[in-house]
Amino acid sequence: MANPFQFLQDVRSEASKVVWPTRRETMITSGLVVLMVLAASLFFVVVDQGLRLAVGLLLKIGQ
Repeated sequence: MANPFQFLQDVRSEASKVVWPTRRETMITSGLVVLMVLAASLFFVVVDQGLRLAVGLLLKIGQ
């Protein structure tokens, strides 16, 4: 087992290799996430309303 001091040095060395996104990249990515959430929610609203209509028609036929 490696000693804790060597482990901490390795962690610091690996952490220094991390490349953080720029502010522009973060804003673009966040905008795309919001856009995809809106698109998915719109899709599920349409599917939900279609299924509600279909079930309503089936139940009306059964009366």
